[in-house]
Amino acid sequence: QVQLVESGGGLVQAGASLRLSCAASLRDFSTYAMGWFRQVPGNEREFVAGISWNRANLHYADSAEGRFTISRDNAENTVYLQMDSLKSEDTAVYYCAAGVVAGGRRINDYHIWGQGTQVTVSS
Repeated sequence: QVQLVESGGGLVQAGASLRLSCAASLRDFSTYAMGWFRQVPGNEREFVAGISWNRANLHYADSAEGRFTISRDNAENTVYLQMDSLKSEDTAVYYCAAGVVAGGRRINDYHIWGQGTQVTVSS
């Protein structure tokens, strides 16, 4: 069964760090582009960061640039999102996604999604 499972969310204070993980049970995981999105209730899901299959292409939303780092371990079928200097506006459910579009920033660029992990940043 194709599955993405996020973990690592939680409640932290502003300025703290969190590392999200996404474990993938995907055949040929190393061939997929991977991304992180987030969503606040009542808002659209928004792109946070993406990484190409070979890690050559990393791309970030403006809100994440300089604070968040996406990485992947193809041997472990896992993608990570290191989040530093967290702000209250980073509070959201964070979703991991897999797709075949290199450099994708749109929801439709990804066709496999996890269930999400809650990140809450208190000010």
